[in-house]
Amino acid sequence: MDVKKSLEVTQGTTMVEPAAAPLSSTPSSDKESNIGFNNARPFPTEEEFATLPRVPGTIPWTAWTVAFVEFAERFSYYGTTAVFVNFIQKDLPKGSKTGAGFLIKPGSGALGLGQRASTGLTTFNNFWNYCTPLLGAYMADQYFGRYLTIQWACLLSIVGHIILVLSAIPPVIIHPNAAVGVFSVGLVIMGLGGGAFKSNISPLIAEQYKDERAYVRTNKHGLREIVDPAVTTARIYIYFYLLINVGSLTGSLAMIYSEHYVGFWLSYTLPTLVFCVCPVTLFYFKKHYTLSPPTGSVMAKAYKLIALAFKGKWSWNMKTTIKNFKDPDFWNRVKPSNIAPADRPEWMTFDDEWVDEVRRGLLACKVFLWYPLYWLAYNQMTGNLVSQASTMNLGHVPNDIVAKLNPIFIIIVIPLMDFVVYPLIRKSGFNLTPIKKITCGFILSSMAMISACVTQYYIYKLSPCGDHINALTKKGRKDCSAPFTVWVQVFPYALIGMSEVMASITKLEYAYTKAPKNMRSTVQAIALFTSAVSSALGQALTALSEDPLLVWNYGSVAVVAALGGFGFWMTFRKADKDEDKLNNMKQSQFIGRKEGDEESIERVSEKVNEKSAM
Repeated sequence: MDVKKSLEVTQGTTMVEPAAAPLSSTPSSDKESNIGFNNARPFPTEEEFATLPRVPGTIPWTAWTVAFVEFAERFSYYGTTAVFVNFIQKDLPKGSKTGAGFLIKPGSGALGLGQRASTGLTTFNNFWNYCTPLLGAYMADQYFGRYLTIQWACLLSIVGHIILVLSAIPPVIIHPNAAVGVFSVGLVIMGLGGGAFKSNISPLIAEQYKDERAYVRTNKHGLREIVDPAVTTARIYIYFYLLINVGSLTGSLAMIYSEHYVGFWLSYTLPTLVFCVCPVTLFYFKKHYTLSPPTGSVMAKAYKLIALAFKGKWSWNMKTTIKNFKDPDFWNRVKPSNIAPADRPEWMTFDDEWVDEVRRGLLACKVFLWYPLYWLAYNQMTGNLVSQASTMNLGHVPNDIVAKLNPIFIIIVIPLMDFVVYPLIRKSGFNLTPIKKITCGFILSSMAMISACVTQYYIYKLSPCGDHINALTKKGRKDCSAPFTVWVQVFPYALIGMSEVMASITKLEYAYTKAPKNMRSTVQAIALFTSAVSSALGQALTALSEDPLLVWNYGSVAVVAALGGFGFWMTFRKADKDEDKLNNMKQSQFIGRKEGDEESIERVSEKVNEKSAM
């Protein structure tokens, strides 16, 4: 099935004509007949598209099972990583063999490597987890398909989790040098599995939606409306992200209290057990899933196509290069039907429409190039903001529990956006496109960092220890906390949460809907890779992740995110106007397997003959 095609309501035809049929074993004439004249589900006319309200269809139950798997995986991942900062940064409490600090200052700890090392290792973990999706996508699209790749990823992740448990058991944790080595190995292996999982689970859930075209129905109030697969797909990703944050919240809350009252070994063991649910659930429901097979050498064809399009377009003169890239025939000249059979490369076995889809996928990748500047602000939440919490008045709340304000806010906001805000925006006639949403996400993330910067300024100003809180606390001083409540952090966490609803969910939708059908895992992996790039950039700011430089840290990130939002909008404001055109492109029927190649060659030859006849 092809969910993306369900977003493309015309697929190259006129609005009053039947949509083009997908490649199928069903004879084309029969298929077109079924699609064009279904009395129960009539295809909307041009007037109906312009006047009738659009509503989502029913999310298939199989999608909810995939969402449950994502919930369990995120429970395990965020439950484990929620305790990383304290595990790495703080010393093992005196007399403890588990790291549990029972909420007594300076709190739970293990390795005692300090905030800078803690920021460095957590940043590396983010970097590694978002590099490995590229490998997972390649294996899925090229060899195994999404389902098998996810299952192998689960196996690797479980091994990584077990190694993390070993790093925290009493005989190991009391030897910090040995524990950090075991811990690092666990991070690497868990990252391999987590990356391969991420790049494939997102396309898998959207592929469970089987309606490929919009249709008109009469609701229970007697009003006619369009059931739009585009709206359904968007809703699938909204609730997919909701369950991600439910997993994040429940997993991290449980593991933080396990850390403080039992020890780190339990904080790593429970997520391991929960993760084992993932492969079992996928195996049990496999026969009900819509699964995409591996597509062979599609990636190589895409690379060669892009290289051919850019061939001869480069110049030492930058103005000439830009002019060449803006040539209206830039992509048309590399379409198979425009190349004589004798001159056509052997690898060019696809149709013209696939060239357009690759072009659109490349646009999506250009959009994702700006995301590292956004993630730079987001990543502060997993390290420096947790450390900041420990320098304020916590009461009886663990410092790493405050970060859960972020998923709590997202869990509250998503239903409000789905049931109230987005319908009101649609009713007003304003088109809140993906480009506009992402721009809003940048602005909100910058505001979050401004609030963190202001908070840090007042921490230094009001703390008895001034701007050397961490160093003096480590030496044994216990009165360094700033005299105001830690709940002031509701501002950065809430703003980051709102920015995720705007930018992060939209990234999932954009990667899926703009990618060629046979490259969805790859484009999703490229979108995820932007987080790895951001983590690498974050390493440059590690030097600022310590007193007395933290004000500069948050301030710098706020400026970068604001400039990123401005640059993003200025770059893609024209593409924003073409959003409907991009979504209404004619669907390619190139699959990537050998039989698909042969059929594509036949279609290209027919087009060449038609042009010759004209």
